[in-house]
Amino acid sequence: MVRKRSDRRRFASRAGTEGGINQRRFRVGEELRHVLSKILREGECRDPVLHDASIAVTEVRFSPDLRNATVFVMPLGGANATEIVAGLKRSTAFLKRLVTHEVTLRYAPNLIFELDLSFDQADRIAALLARPEVERDLRRAIDRTENDDDAH
Repeated sequence: MVRKRSDRRRFASRAGTEGGINQRRFRVGEELRHVLSKILREGECRDPVLHDASIAVTEVRFSPDLRNATVFVMPLGGANATEIVAGLKRSTAFLKRLVTHEVTLRYAPNLIFELDLSFDQADRIAALLARPEVERDLRRAIDRTENDDDAH
């Protein structure tokens, strides 16, 4: 089967990606994360919910075309999380304008704010691993591998 030239370009553009994230999107996401963190730290938002809030920008994920950026945030202390995300969504146009002055991209990305739930998931996994029956099973598995290593 002979592929058209446009097909070759499309497949070639996917080269170099690992798990859907390429280096450019990661690098631009990190730059945007730093810029947004600085803006929020300096209290440039006029929204009363955001003015005194300490907010950590934990991750920024870009779409493949770099037009949409999902910004994962976590309020330090965990208080008023839904109100803070709502305040960020209300301030999206203002934040987008500030970001375009700091980050040079062909298109100003649409900012989509989401609450970062990875900390809750990590706590839940840690609690599961700390359960006595799980610790017992892990000890058994470790003992078995040590016995197998001694036998060889």
